[in-house]
Amino acid sequence: MTRPAPAPTELNSNNKPRLNAAFAEWMMGLPAGHVTAVPGISRAHQLKAIGNGVCPQQAVAAYSSLLELGVSS
Repeated sequence: MTRPAPAPTELNSNNKPRLNAAFAEWMMGLPAGHVTAVPGISRAHQLKAIGNGVCPQQAVAAYSSLLELGVSS
């Protein structure tokens, strides 16, 4: 990882812990604010976008493996 991890949880309006979207963003290997700093996106939509994304490191590993096998598009 390239930066310190954000706190994994944050408190909701009822003081109950919930997943911190910035932590999920960090776990995916995305730059800080790549999803969480986009104006007008709710926390729920941030988590959906992060969860539906492809982890860049995994995509690179898969593509590299295919290249080593000689698979081309």
